[in-house]
Amino acid sequence: MQFSPTNGDFTFVSSTEAEELSGTISTPDVKLNIGSDSGKDPYATTFLRQRGYGWLLEVEEEDNEESKPLLEELDIDIKDIYYKIRCVLMPMPSLGYNRQVVRDNPDFWGPLAVVLLFSMISIYGQFRVVSWIITIWIFGSLTIFLLARVLGGEVSYGQVLGVIGYSLLPLIVIAPLLLVIGGFEVVSTLVKLFGVFWAAYSAASLLVGDEFKTKKPLLIYPIFLLYIYFLSLYTGV
Repeated sequence: MQFSPTNGDFTFVSSTEAEELSGTISTPDVKLNIGSDSGKDPYATTFLRQRGYGWLLEVEEEDNEESKPLLEELDIDIKDIYYKIRCVLMPMPSLGYNRQVVRDNPDFWGPLAVVLLFSMISIYGQFRVVSWIITIWIFGSLTIFLLARVLGGEVSYGQVLGVIGYSLLPLIVIAPLLLVIGGFEVVSTLVKLFGVFWAAYSAASLLVGDEFKTKKPLLIYPIFLLYIYFLSLYTGV
């Protein structure tokens, strides 16, 4: 018995005729395209892209480059900082150090480390001066920079900040001596004066160039006063 459907899509056959039928069903080749071709994106992807939310579907590419060391990322050169420290502590030209590298190649982390070390030493006397020392370093360097520019010097604020910061090293060196000879007033005063002259000479010899000519004392004197004030913050005077 056979029924003919009205829509023409299906044909019902009897069981005896069904046994004689054979065939195969091919599997369609289905491909999923998710990405750049917007005409083939799924409906949800197209919907998001049309309304400006396509960034939700973006996938960041993995960075295959090797990660740099932390010191290199922060632009910290230990050898360069160590060389600059020696240039400041031994300012005599006869020693053969290229001291101009402290001025011509300024950095931030070295002077900051020196200022923080000086601040930590000052905690022995009074804790409140730590933030004040950093403030004096920043704004004192700014004052020296403005004065140098007014007098015709060709220095940048970064150079002045670095030189003033590194030149605090002599005051750090004399700090242990002051603890030992604190009871001898005359000797202690001489050591303090030696430390201030040492620091001021290291800074002034780098910042005060030949371009100042007869105006050198006008810049050397404020530098000297600045280090006197730094020392007073340590001694509490």
